[in-house]
Amino acid sequence: MARALAPGRHALEVDIYVLGLGGMALLAVAAWLREVVPREQQSKIELALDPEPPPLPRIAELDRLERTVYMASARSFDLHYRLRPVIREIVAGRLERRGLSLDSGSPAVRDLVGAELWELVEPDRVAPENRQAPGPGLLDIERKIERLERL
Repeated sequence: MARALAPGRHALEVDIYVLGLGGMALLAVAAWLREVVPREQQSKIELALDPEPPPLPRIAELDRLERTVYMASARSFDLHYRLRPVIREIVAGRLERRGLSLDSGSPAVRDLVGAELWELVEPDRVAPENRQAPGPGLLDIERKIERLERL
């Protein structure tokens, strides 16, 4: 093409030839690099544009237990009728691993459970007469659960 447009300019012909060879060499190197270097799954721009993944779903039973703890901290009725059975079940299971029974009321069980937790799980605990009576509060329940975890 250079010879047809400008005959007699050999330097231009050589320059265009070298430029063409250089372009083909760059294409060959780019193709080789694409095979040799693994490509990222997604570019950083694609990752930034992707929406954040949805939050993990909450566990329904855990939500229910959390509400039970908050209600039990506010009212002694809920403490006795909602949270106490759950805690009794956990304490009974942990005592059974040691060969003890929660309902036996033996001094060994009382010592192992502790006085504060025993007040809540004892078999003959009297239900509150006033359904609207205030509960023990979150700190008290937290101390009982810490004792339960040490059991």
